[in-house]
Formats: sequence, structure tokens, C-alpha cells
Amino acid sequence: MNVKSVKIVFMGTPEFAVPSLEALAKEFGVALVVTNPDKPAGRGLKLVPSPVKLKAMELGIPVLQSEKLKEPAFVNELKQIEPDIIVVIAFKILPAEVFKVARVASFNVHPSLLPKYRGPAPINWTIINGERETGLTTFVLQEEVDAGNIILQWKYPIPEDFTAGDLHDFLAPKAGEIAVQTCRVLLSGNYQLFKQDDSLATRAPKIYPEQCEIDWARGAVEIRNFIYGVSPTPGAWFILDGKRFKIFRCKYKLEPHQNEPGKVIIQTNQMLISCSDGFIIPTEVQFEGRKKMSIEGFLRGYRLAR
Repeated sequence: MNVKSVKIVFMGTPEFAVPSLEALAKEFGVALVVTNPDKPAGRGLKLVPSPVKLKAMELGIPVLQSEKLKEPAFVNELKQIEPDIIVVIAFKILPAEVFKVARVASFNVHPSLLPKYRGPAPINWTIINGERETGLTTFVLQEEVDAGNIILQWKYPIPEDFTAGDLHDFLAPKAGEIAVQTCRVLLSGNYQLFKQDDSLATRAPKIYPEQCEIDWARGAVEIRNFIYGVSPTPGAWFILDGKRFKIFRCKYKLEPHQNEPGKVIIQTNQMLISCSDGFIIPTEVQFEGRKKMSIEGFLRGYRLAR
């Protein structure tokens, strides 16, 4: 099949999906983009299009937006495209009447080594749990979420200093590469699917800001991984002088002490916070109502205000 005659429908919404849309559009062309409806944002609550919609408009690709994917009008419009492949990255859960429209297959690109970290926040939980390896998995869509048969799986080591944000930015362009390669494999007809071992499955539920308060009774390594796993968003925090104080990056020191968990010690150009087996030493922080800054910058202003 001529790659330019292939009809691909792309479904995605956030920034993470944009490199994949670009790669697929360049390699095959994309017949239609499906993304979330525009959302109100900012002080004026003006409707703002998703990053994927903005890129689709830039590339001149038709865009379809629907809140309810089971609506007959949406399904019929999708059927009129007669897609060969539907590619899904960081989007809603597709009902069977949608993913079965594709002639060859509908597949998802998931940023973990499935069956580990099924769910909407695999990058966060990978870092929180201190994993040293992660990857990307493409799998055929089925009704059970993130449980379809695997098409391709690529592995990558995780650098020691990576936050969830760093890993997100690293994997996004790689997702585009594996999406293109998966389309090639599916179109060739020469491939083997691998069933996921459900007994090895772990979950990666969404993480909310209210869940990101730091528990200083835990160990330094565990706290460090948690801070990096929710950095930059939602952001790990604790209360300092009655306000939320976020930590985005830190160092840690394992050292016995008699301090209460959470005790803040300010030294020359550094802050130490006691935990069960040592100290967390923040390096990049944000005090409520202020911008993100180095700990040195924060301490200069903090001392003056006290």
C-alpha cells in the first residue's frame, strides 16, 4: 500500500501527543484529528483549543471535537473517513463502536512498559517508584483499558536526575517515532502480537494536588522520588509559615538525627528538612504566591522578610 494513500485518524489532546501528530502527518498524512473540545482558561475564561488542535490547524488537518464519543453523529462522521488506522495518544477511553471503525487496527501509544503502570499517570508513578528503566508500548485497543495485545515495546534507561517533567519531554518525540513504526508494521501485515500478562499489571492513577503533601515521616530516598515524580505538576508541597511551599528538585542526605520529621533548618544558602533517616535539601522551589526559583534566591528574600 502506498503510504500516502493510507487513511489515518489521530486522537489526542495534550502537548505530549503533538510530536506524534507531526511525525504521522509527515510520514503518511493524517485524514482527521479528534481532540477534546476547547476549554475556558485564563482570567477572561476564553475558550482555548488543545495543543493537538492548534497543531492540526497549523498543518491544515480537519479537526473533530466531541464530548461524547458514543454519539451516533460522531461515530458516523468517523465512518465516513473510512480510516485504515486510528492512532490514540493521551486521549479518552474509546468505546468499541469507535475503535472498531479502523480497517486495519486502532492502537494506543502508552508511556510505560506495559503491563506495568496502566492508567493515566504512568510517567509520574514510574519516577515515584524509583524505576531505573521505562519505555513506550503500542497495543491494539480493546474494551479493557491499557490491556490490549502489544505490537511494539521500546525500552529506555532513566537518568538519575530526571523529574516526571523531564521524562515526559524525553518520551514525547520518541512516541512519534514508535507511532510511525507501529503503523508501518501494521500495514506490512508481517507482525506478531504479544498478550499482556495481567498478573504483572500495576496501576498508575491520576495524581491530584491534594495528594502531594510531603510526608516527612518517610525515608529520604522515598521522599526524593516522590518530589521528582510529581515535578513540575502537580508539585510536592508542605506548609511553611502558613503557606504552601513546593519543592521541584532536591538533594538528600542519609544521616541519623533526633529532629522531629519536617523540622526546617536554614543554613548558609541551603535549607535542610528532617525526615525519618536523614534530610531533604531543596534546590528548586516555589513559595505560594511567588515564581519558581532556586533555593538560594528564595532564602535571600525569605531572610529579609523575617
